[in-house]
Amino acid sequence: MHLDVLDLRNFYYRSALGRAAQKVIRDELVNLWPEAKGQMVVGFGFAVPLLRPYLKDARRVIGLMPGPQGVMPWPPDAQNVSVLCEDTLWPLETGHVDKLVLMHGLETSETPSSLLDEAWRVLGPGGRAIFIVPNRGGLWSRSDATPFGYGRPYSLGQLEAQLRKHRFVTEHTLSALYQPPSSAKLWRKSAGLLEKVGHNMPFVVAGGVLIVEVSKQMAAPTRPGLGEAVKRPLRALEEITKPKPKPETARTPQGS
Repeated sequence: MHLDVLDLRNFYYRSALGRAAQKVIRDELVNLWPEAKGQMVVGFGFAVPLLRPYLKDARRVIGLMPGPQGVMPWPPDAQNVSVLCEDTLWPLETGHVDKLVLMHGLETSETPSSLLDEAWRVLGPGGRAIFIVPNRGGLWSRSDATPFGYGRPYSLGQLEAQLRKHRFVTEHTLSALYQPPSSAKLWRKSAGLLEKVGHNMPFVVAGGVLIVEVSKQMAAPTRPGLGEAVKRPLRALEEITKPKPKPETARTPQGS
């Protein structure tokens, strides 16, 4: 089930832990996608805290929020780009999205397979998507104090297998949130150091969230029957390689 948009807003914008998580994940996103000039950038779930760096140069930015979660206007200081939609029926044309970010969308959806089909549909050929989900082996998926403690956590293998089943090609995998999901001042003061140290640890064990970047690769179309046509030599070539004997010319008997 989806979380309530008010709870998500309060966590990411009104709590020290939520603001720290927002910064860490957004920094990782910007490292993967430094810019999106002239591109269409879409977020689904509650991905709007990550999209601000692209508002200036992107051709268009849209924050899709699922109906069971609810919607809030965003950004608060500019024209609203948030849209309420169904999990599996996005108000977007097929193949028009260049970059897609899903956070608090896949693990809370009741129809994850159909959701991935919709993500595939809206991406253009060669388009990129980033899926941010709770790490099954991390501390954040075990705590109800954050939104990552709800829904279905994933291992890296589970997430990659599900994405591969829906024809996505994995480009990069990483994790983030090595700091404990605690608002205690001690952990808040050491959060930056823990994130730096965490990148040298096995990410599938230590990181609170998994971040997987995928691309939409379109297979080259194949002509039906081409293989058989290649196997059969052309008749013209057969005649060249195996010339037929010329018929003998009948002789006229002498003295006739």
